Amino acid sequence: MRKILFLETKLYLRDWPFMAFTIGLPVTLLVVLGLSIPTMTKVGASGLRGVDAQMPTMMMLLSLLVLACSVLPAVLTTYREQGVLKRMSTTPVHPARLLTVQLLINLAMGAVSTAVLIGSARLVFGAPLPRQWGWFLLVFLFGTAALLAIGLVIAALAPNGRAAPGIGSVAMIPLAFLGGVYFPREIMPDTLRTISDFSVAGPVNQALTDAWAGQAPQPLHLAVIVGGLVVFGGLAVRLFRWE
Repeated sequence: MRKILFLETKLYLRDWPFMAFTIGLPVTLLVVLGLSIPTMTKVGASGLRGVDAQMPTMMMLLSLLVLACSVLPAVLTTYREQGVLKRMSTTPVHPARLLTVQLLINLAMGAVSTAVLIGSARLVFGAPLPRQWGWFLLVFLFGTAALLAIGLVIAALAPNGRAAPGIGSVAMIPLAFLGGVYFPREIMPDTLRTISDFSVAGPVNQALTDAWAGQAPQPLHLAVIVGGLVVFGGLAVRLFRWE
């Protein structure tokens, strides 16, 4: 397991331009939008500015969606297409270990991206750190796992490595829209916000925002996150193909 983790991490780090893009895009959007949209730096009814909690968590969700819908499916489908998983199945090293390693690497990548976003919001805009660290970390772990489970389902459905990014984009765009990446959930119509509450992406964004602002996440959002992890995790196990 340690050997696979070491080798897969080396392979991941070799693709440093894409890794830099995954981290840099949300940070760039955070800074550009925060500086160009006047309302993002004005104190709202909640007593917080948009750049204090809302904008950083929107960009966090974007980063996690890129990992879940693009990076993870592309790697696994390429390994399947090239016969890597099939060859591993003939050795004492079960392919499930490779799958576990990929999940750990993407979780670590999401943690790094999130840390950079928090630091950027603090450095550029003087945004406060998350006030409820316990809830924030718990939501991050379960939310990231639920989104990565969606990525595993995409990897199971994609016929090859070339098709995986396209299928991932088809899934990522509506998830980002419902999650509040394109515009805040607060200004969504009631019907659209209700749909967002059950989209997994929406609850992840809102629960992170609540924890950042010092509030406990809503039980409905926590239930949807855990439910998404169970449902999509179960589908991934049922549909996933090693060859």
